Amino acid sequence: MAPPALAYAAPTPLRRADPVRVAMERLAHSLPARTDAEVLVDLLEDDLREGLGALGEVEAHFTDLLDTLRTEALTPATLVDTGDDLRVLQQLDALHDAVVRLRKRLSQAATLSRLAQAPARGR
Repeated sequence: MAPPALAYAAPTPLRRADPVRVAMERLAHSLPARTDAEVLVDLLEDDLREGLGALGEVEAHFTDLLDTLRTEALTPATLVDTGDDLRVLQQLDALHDAVVRLRKRLSQAATLSRLAQAPARGR
């Protein structure tokens, strides 16, 4: 019986690792193996992804502004329309909220990390 064709297939190229996932796995390894630490890592990952998403939206807004300002046919209406983007203001609020949550969660992670590194007493 011939081996499956997949056995002879060239190996697939390695995918670039997700930097957020890699960072969260590294953090998880530095924390104690407890449920609250696992939940904290999941929440941190969500907040980090949300913040990065909002940051990407803000960057896209500034790129659009630059593109508009480089066009030859600038009109007052075009300038007002380009600068009047409520979505970017909402993304800035989301970014601010994510930064505040990340700060709090990283402080919690630091506390858990200290607990994991503290020598056991009374033994």
